[in-house]
Amino acid sequence: MIERLDALRAEGERALADAASAADLEAARVRFLGRKSELTGILRGLKDLTPDERTLVGARANQTRARLEALLAEAESRLEAASAPASSRDVTLPGRRPPVGHRHLIPSVLRELEEIFRRMGFAVAAGPDVEDDWHSFGALNMPKGHPARAATDTFYLQDDSIVLRPHTSSVQIRAMEISKPPLRIISPGRVYRNEAVDATHLFEFHQIEGLYVDENVSMADLKGTLDRFLKEFFGPKTELRFCPSYYPFVEPGAVVDIRCFFCGGKGCQVCGPLSGGWLEVLGAGMVHPNVFREVGYDPERWTGFAFGAGVERLIMLRHGVPDSRYFFANDIRFLTQF
Repeated sequence: MIERLDALRAEGERALADAASAADLEAARVRFLGRKSELTGILRGLKDLTPDERTLVGARANQTRARLEALLAEAESRLEAASAPASSRDVTLPGRRPPVGHRHLIPSVLRELEEIFRRMGFAVAAGPDVEDDWHSFGALNMPKGHPARAATDTFYLQDDSIVLRPHTSSVQIRAMEISKPPLRIISPGRVYRNEAVDATHLFEFHQIEGLYVDENVSMADLKGTLDRFLKEFFGPKTELRFCPSYYPFVEPGAVVDIRCFFCGGKGCQVCGPLSGGWLEVLGAGMVHPNVFREVGYDPERWTGFAFGAGVERLIMLRHGVPDSRYFFANDIRFLTQF
């Protein structure tokens, strides 16, 4: 049988070398490597041989098959090159570069936001995604029974003491615990809310929050910081306004709107017919004295401001993205636009 395998190998080598067309090559493949070929029959019959014979014959049969398969691939390449038009073999033509990916829109914008605030003297702080109740609510002037603590809004992991962080304000608390004023940080990151998913709501999204604590920090400092930030991000002609609002961890609080740049303030589908042409972009305010007391800061000496914005919302407004679910759908048609 060893001699027969050697003979099959020699016959196969000649047939593959002499193949002058695709039909010749296919005939050689079927004869020597096909399911009904003699070589395949020998391999299937190995189970009927003695252990010693099976070792010798099996090794030689596999070597024969590997050799013929390699020659088949070489012959296919040879015939393909011979049949190709001369222009396709022009070695002076430039090579074809494979498509190269790029950074996703969300981390790309996060990096841009961090750079804007770094230029204003803010450091970047990070904290855990799984957070305890005190850092998430208690230290932020949200006592037991506060509506924000409801399970309809928050993902609880262990009774009512461990949560998926609902905001990156918890990072601000951790930063104040370990640092003495003055303090100037931003805390970008992923957050989680028990939301029904639709075009403008996700149960997992990104926030960027900022905190500045020092002596004599005022609302004017907050307005100046956010004015510069929004004009760098949306453009120097951006119009903005501050409107009174309530957040438990700031007093006074404000919501910041920008003039709709899709309609110029006339009212459209983006800003809504009753908005007066304004778009809400973030919330802000002066840090509540109770928050300072929780972290050991003297509210009689130190003042500060805080602000927070949804990163996906900022992107949707700047780029005109109509549905927040596009960010996580992994649709190449969307991703290649940015």
